[in-house]
Amino acid sequence: QVQLVESGGGLVQPGGSLRLSCAASGFTFSTYPMRWYRQASGKERELVAHIDNSGNLTMYADSVKGRFTISRDNVKNTVYLQMNSLKPEDLAVYYCNAPRYYSGGSYSPAYWGQGTQVTVSS
Repeated sequence: QVQLVESGGGLVQPGGSLRLSCAASGFTFSTYPMRWYRQASGKERELVAHIDNSGNLTMYADSVKGRFTISRDNVKNTVYLQMNSLKPEDLAVYYCNAPRYYSGGSYSPAYWGQGTQVTVSS
């Protein structure tokens, strides 16, 4: 049974920090790139950060560059999102995603977590 379980969301004041975690199970985590998405109320889901399977390559949305850091631990099967200098516009539900990728002549399935709420407010 595949699971992506996010944790670490909550209420924080502007300028504060949160660290999101996503624990993976039921699939070969170390072969997958991983992503964090977010979706604010009334808006489309947007890609926030991406990390390759080894952890050596990371990419970020312009809106979070310099403030957020994605990382992973392939022993613990966990991906993290460290969020610093949070702004009210970072308020959203944050989702962990294992995107499908092409390897060996076929695509792997994609997986999603259930989401964790991040609220930035004074």
